[in-house]
Amino acid sequence: MKDLGSQIAYWDGVGATKTFTHPVNLSWLAGVDRDARILDYGCGYGRVMAELSEHGFRDVSGVDLSPALIERGRQFRSDLRFAVLESPPDLIDASGSFDVVLLFAVLTCIPDTHAQRALVRELNRVLAPGGLLYVSDMVLEDDERNHSRYAAYARQFGTPYGVFATDDGAVCRHHDIAELRALLSDFDLVDERGIEVATMNGHLSQAVQLLARNR
Repeated sequence: MKDLGSQIAYWDGVGATKTFTHPVNLSWLAGVDRDARILDYGCGYGRVMAELSEHGFRDVSGVDLSPALIERGRQFRSDLRFAVLESPPDLIDASGSFDVVLLFAVLTCIPDTHAQRALVRELNRVLAPGGLLYVSDMVLEDDERNHSRYAAYARQFGTPYGVFATDDGAVCRHHDIAELRALLSDFDLVDERGIEVATMNGHLSQAVQLLARNR
């Protein structure tokens, strides 16, 4: 789980068929120029990219570690710019290349704390000073089903509390909101909101969105 690419078989298989649902709060981007350089990291099949394009943003690109999801995205919207991540979390882009980076339901797919930190450092690098990082991700659930699988996985594998395996083979992580805030400690937190989303397997779950500014 220390390798960001360790679940590539899942994302190139059953994961490539999933529907992703985290909503974009466009009011958070109301002050962003329509020519701003926007990166969707972990873009999947480009759902968020397409929505931003439809709302007038003209410089939107996306990267994902799954060739199958990228191919699905290219078939979905051939006019958008997609690229496969060759050695995540590293990007080929120069420092300060982007004005906005979106990270939607990506951290939940990275169970390892060190790998999460490495990703956030890389996003800090490619964001221009004053650039925005928009995170949407899953938080700890308060029901017995989730409590049981968090505890079982932590006991068996020594993972952080909140890590679990789905029935179809993905290893995911739900977060304490304080963990996510701490992960973004090198940024200035601009806004935060709790939301409810349908997971990729159809369960209603709690999530949080955070908007942070690069220093």
